[in-house]
Amino acid sequence: MRPHQLRDDQWDLIRSGLPGRVGSVGVTESNNRRFIDAVIYRYRAGIPLARPSRELWRLEQYPPPMEPLGEKWRMGHPPCPSDCRRGQRIRDDRQHHRASPSTQRRCQTRSRGRPAIGKSKGGLSTKIHVLVDALGNPLKIILTAGQVHDLAGADALVPGMEAAALLADKAYDADKRVIEPLETAGKTAAIPPKKNRTNPRTHDKALYEARHLIESFFCWVTQFRAIAIRYDKTARNFLAACHMVAALCWLK
Repeated sequence: MRPHQLRDDQWDLIRSGLPGRVGSVGVTESNNRRFIDAVIYRYRAGIPLARPSRELWRLEQYPPPMEPLGEKWRMGHPPCPSDCRRGQRIRDDRQHHRASPSTQRRCQTRSRGRPAIGKSKGGLSTKIHVLVDALGNPLKIILTAGQVHDLAGADALVPGMEAAALLADKAYDADKRVIEPLETAGKTAAIPPKKNRTNPRTHDKALYEARHLIESFFCWVTQFRAIAIRYDKTARNFLAACHMVAALCWLK
């Protein structure tokens, strides 16, 4: 069993939700499991254009270059397993991912939409905003350009949060956009205050220590080379890849 291949128990959880299975509407795939393993390997190894010869024998096991994954993976994205228990504390955070040269080329925004790439201090990059539960499992993922403030992710992820507490870093210390809405909803905000506050807030330091789970999730994401460097040109395909890694996190 190689690191990029699904175990039998993992495959049993998602096989019924994939398109192309026998008996479903549309074209029947020859081997869905082989395709999924190939997709995972593509994002795990990156498969650069000038790939070493030692990787060629592995790729020979899989079909020719695959079609874009955006809509296909979205259609086949399985729901979270019902036996996975969600916690009551939520972590909200973001991560920068530098865009490779191939993704920086101009694309037709009329047909593909915006690529979610912007200029930051490190160059052209994309931010991944993630909301995870108390077990470190991702619940929501959105993309923004690299120069967009972190609060843009909070505006999209925090409303409708079902947990009783939110754990986030100092970037989310904003009264009107984060703190006050949480207090109005009767939720706890374990967010350290910024140094420039005139009257610093107090926060639960013991509860805040559990925020390492969001960092652990991003460490898991960066093991996939094609996501860490962003090989995908369009935001649609890149977000679909993030959803795939999130599904793998649930399947662990």
